[in-house]
Amino acid sequence: MKKKVVKSVVSMLTIAMVMGFGLPKNLQKKVDKEITGYFEIETFTMESIPVQNNLNKDLPSKITGENLFKLFDGKSLIGYMFIEQAPSKTAQFDYMVLLDKNFKILHSKVLIYREEYGGEIGSKRWLKQFVGKIPGDRVDHKTNIDGIAGATISVRSMTNAIDDLLQTLTILQENKVL
Repeated sequence: MKKKVVKSVVSMLTIAMVMGFGLPKNLQKKVDKEITGYFEIETFTMESIPVQNNLNKDLPSKITGENLFKLFDGKSLIGYMFIEQAPSKTAQFDYMVLLDKNFKILHSKVLIYREEYGGEIGSKRWLKQFVGKIPGDRVDHKTNIDGIAGATISVRSMTNAIDDLLQTLTILQENKVL
């Protein structure tokens, strides 16, 4: 009896370690839909990109092992994905950014917005402002990103998050992590 229980626990832990904890199911569904839709593929795999703690502490966007991924269609690299949360007025929203093989922004999406106001930052038209940006580019809500009336906090937050990502990618490239 004890042997069976121990064997079961070991099996479950092994499965958890192999599969990782991953994204919450509702978020993973949205991520899957965005990736398969954007790249027009049926299946893909994600490979986490690890960053050493001594480098991570100095990055504008922290890389957790659960938010920056290589994307593969079979064995071919098709791009990268970054997924994170950013603050809104009283909560946080989940967003993702798809990048090509050279880390140029292809697509961004607000996956879950949890506020009554400010959700306009999820519009495709507004998010298109980030498409084509590359590591080293700067984005700022005062100079080169349009605002949205009634969504000032969310506009600033999303713009800062994208700017931090671009600067993080620059640092990771300089340190040959990417």
